[in-house]
Amino acid sequence: MKDHLDLKAYAKINLGLDVVRKREDGYHEVRMIMQTVNLYDRIEMDRTEDGVIRTETNLPFVPDGEGNLAWRAAKLLLDEKGIKDGVTIKIRKYIPVAAGMAGGSTDAAAVLVGVNRMFDLGFTKKELMERGVKLGADVPYCIMRGTALSEGIGEILTELPASPQCHLVIAKPQISVSTKAVYGKLRVNELAPEEHPDIDGMMAAIKNGDLDGVIERLGNVLETVTVPDHPEISEIKEIMVENGACGSLMSGSGPTVFGIYKDRELAEKACQALREADGGRLTRQVYLTEFYNRKKAR
Repeated sequence: MKDHLDLKAYAKINLGLDVVRKREDGYHEVRMIMQTVNLYDRIEMDRTEDGVIRTETNLPFVPDGEGNLAWRAAKLLLDEKGIKDGVTIKIRKYIPVAAGMAGGSTDAAAVLVGVNRMFDLGFTKKELMERGVKLGADVPYCIMRGTALSEGIGEILTELPASPQCHLVIAKPQISVSTKAVYGKLRVNELAPEEHPDIDGMMAAIKNGDLDGVIERLGNVLETVTVPDHPEISEIKEIMVENGACGSLMSGSGPTVFGIYKDRELAEKACQALREADGGRLTRQVYLTEFYNRKKAR
């Protein structure tokens, strides 16, 4: 057993997000291209002997205790294995919150991996992913990481080759969005054919190492709901494109927007333009990063 672990919980974006249909049970069936990015929360875990699970975060509006998905992740494994020890989980959040980047899910995923390692529980990655779906549809992917096709309600995952590398600007406006509310307003049957992204074409482009092919197929059906309610998203996309982005898209249910750049200098200028937009009031967080994959892209 280990007494202390330092972990990184990586964020994700959706290069393509399509909703196929609304199921009878109320869930939405999706086809998405998920991509891990090199932006992460830092998590410290310490084993304790008092049997108590504690969570602490650096943001006052992020809940501690049972309201935190990372707390529930630790409890899930410790209860299953009958572990009597406790664990203290300190989370320093850098991933934008309520932003379509799986911040809560990736923290939970990291804690599942951490508890498994700390207490020598012996779960395989596949077994952790099977337990992760009980916490949320994005958790299994956040355990897998990299580039993947996500289907079903998000729990059916197919690993893809690494996306061709690029520079990535990520910006979150001064708003937060409820994923549940966005899906609740989505009218899948009313979407025009051209509003559905070409997921199969994007997979082919990724497999061919064709960054331009990926960029041409960027698409997210949830923009049809979130963008009309929050024009700031369109403003951010326009600033990115005006400052050299080859393509720009909202991630997940929003409101975070990312822009893809081939030139780092242009990406840096875009970051500055976004930070200064509307006197600094348009965006809350702006990052310059890249895709994260364990294996090298072609």
